[in-house]
Amino acid sequence: MTQGKRYVILGLVVLVMGAARLPLEQGLSVELSEKGLVPPKLKIDTGDKLGQTFSAVSLGGLRTLVATFFNIRAFSYFTEQKWSEVAETYNIIVDLAPHTRYYWDSGSWHQSYNAASYYLYQSNLPAMRRKLAWKESILTGRNFLERGIRNNPNDPILRQSLGYLLADPNKILAFGDTGKAFEESYEAYWSAVQTGKARGFAKRAALYSLARVPGREEEALELALEIRSEMPVLPPPTVLGLLYSLRYFADPNQSVLELVDDVFPTREIGYEVLGNVWLRSRDRFPVHGSAKALVLLENHFDIPEAQSILRRELALPMDPNDYF
Repeated sequence: MTQGKRYVILGLVVLVMGAARLPLEQGLSVELSEKGLVPPKLKIDTGDKLGQTFSAVSLGGLRTLVATFFNIRAFSYFTEQKWSEVAETYNIIVDLAPHTRYYWDSGSWHQSYNAASYYLYQSNLPAMRRKLAWKESILTGRNFLERGIRNNPNDPILRQSLGYLLADPNKILAFGDTGKAFEESYEAYWSAVQTGKARGFAKRAALYSLARVPGREEEALELALEIRSEMPVLPPPTVLGLLYSLRYFADPNQSVLELVDDVFPTREIGYEVLGNVWLRSRDRFPVHGSAKALVLLENHFDIPEAQSILRRELALPMDPNDYF
């Protein structure tokens, strides 16, 4: 056999072995990517924007480093209030480092809060364009955060951030459909709780949103009682206020003062908590039976009618039309 024929045969063997290994290696690559052990392939448009560094970055070793530098660039755009550049840069960043929570959280915050506040208070655009830009910024931030959750389904913090955004009275709630926003906020917080890795307040935050969904008062009461039973010390005032309101809603014919005595350590604390919840009307917490309790407690403490909490001006929910 000539030396040339040997090279030909050797080449054929290499090709056959490579073809046999290709499906196995592709399957392994997909499996590792799905488990987050290797970064996914970069998108073509991201590669175009990276320019000459694309070849090195696409190998994976430099992606987190390059993401760090792009994060600095995004901060520079933020200081210059170049909001479209901020959004575009964060899209590149999360393509480079899709499993870094900070980038998803920061990118969402810049759009939902910083850019939205800019259009609400400082922009020189005409009123209708300002309002549209304000709303689009909030929705862009929400969509970005939801993308982060899809890329990091076991991360509880991103879910909590979404719950917070949905329950913010100056954001999604200001669009009008408060019941839906609070329900989606509850679902976000509760999904964080179910990961088993959520922060301690997530369960209470889920209660705060659920209690503000019309028609789900019974579920909210069960959750409030569960939270109360789990706490070795006195629950936060908001939990106590919701316990009173939800228990009154379940049985409005019961004795109001007996309910106050059962829920709160003292009547003084009951009056303070119910008064604060009543005045915080912009937060939209339920106040079932609160007015009755406040009247009876003010009589009990000999508070003059002129000084009644019920006579004070309430903080109304945000109306975005006031700003445009």
